[in-house]
Amino acid sequence: CVLCGRTDDCPEKYGEKRTYVEYNLTVHYYCLLMSSGIWQRGEEDEGVDGFLITDIRKEVNRAAKLTCNICKKKGASIGCVAPKCKRSYHFPCGIQKECIFQFMEDFRSYCWEHKPVQKFPDRESRGTSQCTICLDLVEQLPVYTVLKSPCCKNAWFHRECLQYQALSAGIFFFRCTVCNNKDKFQKEMLRMGIHIPEKDASWELEENAYQDLLQCYQHCDIKRCLCKKGRDYNEPDSKWEIKRCQCCGSRGTHLACSSMKSWEQNWECMECRSIFAKSGSYSKQKKRSLATSEKTDGTTCLLEEPSPKCPRQSPGSQRNFLLQSPKIMCQNNLPPCSHLELPASNRVTMSLSPLTSNRNWSLRKKHLRQQRREVSNILKELKLQVNTKTTRLNINAENIWNSALKGFRQRNFSPTNTIEIKFTNCKDRSKADTSAASKHRFFQLLMLHLQNSSLFEGSSAKNLSLDFQAVKENLYFEAGKMIAVSLVHGGPSPGFFSKTLFNCLVYGPENVKPALEDVADFDVAQTIKMIKYANSLSSLQSTIHNCYEFLAAAGCLRPVTALCDKNMLVNDILIHHVIKRIISPLESFRQGLKTLGVLEKMQMHPDAFSSILCHKPERLSAETVCDLFTIHSSSDVNKVEGADFWMGYLQDVESGESVVTLEDILLFVTGSYSIPPIGFVPEPTIKFLHIRYPTGNRLLNCLELPITKTYEQFKNKMEFTIRNTLRAERQ
Repeated sequence: CVLCGRTDDCPEKYGEKRTYVEYNLTVHYYCLLMSSGIWQRGEEDEGVDGFLITDIRKEVNRAAKLTCNICKKKGASIGCVAPKCKRSYHFPCGIQKECIFQFMEDFRSYCWEHKPVQKFPDRESRGTSQCTICLDLVEQLPVYTVLKSPCCKNAWFHRECLQYQALSAGIFFFRCTVCNNKDKFQKEMLRMGIHIPEKDASWELEENAYQDLLQCYQHCDIKRCLCKKGRDYNEPDSKWEIKRCQCCGSRGTHLACSSMKSWEQNWECMECRSIFAKSGSYSKQKKRSLATSEKTDGTTCLLEEPSPKCPRQSPGSQRNFLLQSPKIMCQNNLPPCSHLELPASNRVTMSLSPLTSNRNWSLRKKHLRQQRREVSNILKELKLQVNTKTTRLNINAENIWNSALKGFRQRNFSPTNTIEIKFTNCKDRSKADTSAASKHRFFQLLMLHLQNSSLFEGSSAKNLSLDFQAVKENLYFEAGKMIAVSLVHGGPSPGFFSKTLFNCLVYGPENVKPALEDVADFDVAQTIKMIKYANSLSSLQSTIHNCYEFLAAAGCLRPVTALCDKNMLVNDILIHHVIKRIISPLESFRQGLKTLGVLEKMQMHPDAFSSILCHKPERLSAETVCDLFTIHSSSDVNKVEGADFWMGYLQDVESGESVVTLEDILLFVTGSYSIPPIGFVPEPTIKFLHIRYPTGNRLLNCLELPITKTYEQFKNKMEFTIRNTLRAERQ
């Protein structure tokens, strides 16, 4: 470069390096922009983007007389604009010395002594947070390499991350990654030396980037397609014409496959109908066309295939199999073959036989398992981010929250590091377990503490509470972060989220309609019930008068002129109490769940993640434990006989004919009472060996079993070893 004298070709740092053979000229674009003695006197197509060649030569000659205050070489074309400051430097030297270059207006440059800095209130806490671009930790310090968002209190970024983001997004799409503010954010970033190019975003300039959007979807997604010529056959103006979903356009059905008589009938896919049902805006009267075809006996239901617009979900991820039991149907006095007035996403046809009810329960359990298998694969994909670098957390089991919080906030903690746990309050510290079992125990204790903490409220299905001290100390963010880390690092899931809390996290609070069950405060719940069940206008007005102060504080006062106005009032109170009141904790909690990309995966696979966040792990069964282990044996061992003894023992344990439980067996081998959502790494195995007693190797998740002549010998050795080992551990 004729201005800085360097051969580096790094567009992100120094701008595009351009060579003009006819002028025998090479120059970095940023070196040219920031040089103090040159201006764009030409048109855009003249010289170098308006910088005339003669002017560039003059600038080179001027700079040749100036010495760089940093590298002490000639050619320093950039000077600090601060009054009375005589420092000059090359552009790369200025970057190295942390000078600020403002790519706006007069393209001013400030040396390391006079550069602008961001102001931080003295009362603002210092610590670490997550850069929302690279998701790595960033220290909350007023240094050159760190920038704070001017519009969001807890948004911190690496300077390098912001610069790459700005170069990619351009002036039209560069904005705060947390709140989407554009004007205030760009103004501050330009002041602090971030270059925002006046161009369209890189993804907008990619050739044929949106080519797929021009394709018209032509495929029948009904589970049992009736067309003999296949799902992709489309014949206009006939019963085999494909009708697309009027909401998303990403799924389709033959008119005949959905019993539609004409093209004019509205049709929505099951996915869109479930969203409408959740938001409460689905109208059963207007949208009667179901994506089903029923036989006359009312026993068959044809459902759609998984959506092609996202990774294929397991059958269990479709909520359409949540069927009502025959008992409920009888209570509603419905004839055996009538349609249930359920939301469209849940409406099915069924008979009243107990066999059907058992089959439906079996289906639900099967689909829940399929969803959890799907989550396991997703979490394993996220775990690829975790490296071999180890971070040790010293944990006091009797003060699990404070010691965990201290560990997560320590400077060298990173969610992408392998976590090692050491319990500091062990009686024999030299034997403190630092294996995977210790990590399982830590995360189990942590999830149990969170469930019973002041951050959540409710009985079994919990919502976020409003704890002002926790908001001040940013504990909601830490809780979300801990849950995300637990899921990816092989710990248990919380399992106590309410459906409302989960939907707020996945779909956004503005798209969620809370229910009375979400209100944990007894007095507030009683107030809502009195309004909801008022049977006359006078009693409704009397109730409103009695709770006037509460309604005024909640911003829910509205004129009531008819009894039906109570529904709107109840809805207002629920939205205020369950959602608006905790909007700040919710946003912090969401930011914490973004750790390691967990929230993004939740939003992509909501049904799958709902199975682990809103439901406790299912009780272990002999079949589940048997499927969990892979049996290995040497050539001189009768694998079949050993496997028979093992299966027989599991069945005895499940039926209560043993002093140990299936959970005890799992704890003996892996150190965990339950199967974590991600599964076990390595996968549990069984070896039949010539040994006296069974051994559980928790480091390898391997159960070594003795070879015995009779089943009674096998059972006695198992019970003696497992019972005494676990008893000793508890003591």
